[in-house]
Amino acid sequence: MAADGAGAVRAAGGRIAVTGSTGRLGGRVARRLADAGVDQLLVVRDPARAPELPRTEVRAATYGDHGAARAALDGVETLFMVSASESPDRETEHRTFVDAAVAAGVRRVVYTSYFGAAPDATFAHARLHHATEQHLRASGVATVILRDNLYADFLPLLAGDDGVIRGPAGQGRVSAVALDDVADAAVAVLRDPARHDGATYELTGPEALTLGEVAADLTAAGRPVRYHDETLEEAYASRAHLGAPRWEVDAWVSTYTAIAAGEMERVSDDVTRLTGRPATTLRELLRRSSPASG
Repeated sequence: MAADGAGAVRAAGGRIAVTGSTGRLGGRVARRLADAGVDQLLVVRDPARAPELPRTEVRAATYGDHGAARAALDGVETLFMVSASESPDRETEHRTFVDAAVAAGVRRVVYTSYFGAAPDATFAHARLHHATEQHLRASGVATVILRDNLYADFLPLLAGDDGVIRGPAGQGRVSAVALDDVADAAVAVLRDPARHDGATYELTGPEALTLGEVAADLTAAGRPVRYHDETLEEAYASRAHLGAPRWEVDAWVSTYTAIAAGEMERVSDDVTRLTGRPATTLRELLRRSSPASG
């Protein structure tokens, strides 16, 4: 890191642009960079929703608008690219944004992919992330891939109002990772990104839990929860009343079938390698987020 006037800090990889700063992960990353005194550019869909942070410029662009994205990324050397919101056009939007970054002269993209990304992955979005990774590597820019497992912060939301987690996950295990751990790992990369060029990191929690064990941890934290192992037919039927499009339901259900297939259970030490501290367990995450913890 190098200091500029008025106490600002330039990252070792040149000017940083952060996408997704109005969301859960990008917002965490942007705030951490700001707290560290790093100059950054926030690329957002709606500037009015961008967080107000010191030493930060805001520019408007969407992933699907090549011209706006190219203009917004002018002067950027390192781009932190949070994957776009789920939609039928998500892969096309990713390709468009990557192409715009290349046209703007971006030298490096740090991309939030998904654990187990592969062309034959069970989880539908892991296949999409694989396609984006391949497009990035073919683009010629330096690439750092952060393959995040399922967010542990999301696990309590799997339980319905009746306190039941329903899904065809069997006795499969998932090494879910805390959002704060992913943000800390991403910032560690962004503060000296050239060291990580070409790397792929698998960001997981320190343990792999069955959904029955997740339910037990939620119960121990004060909310009675149990797990019901659905059949595939039950999984689609129990979600039919939501009126979601088929592609979205396929993605929901394949989250569970990927767990059942053992594709989300591997535990990595990459969070510790990048942050210098242990990854957060689900029980610790629940303890931190409980009202009693302050």
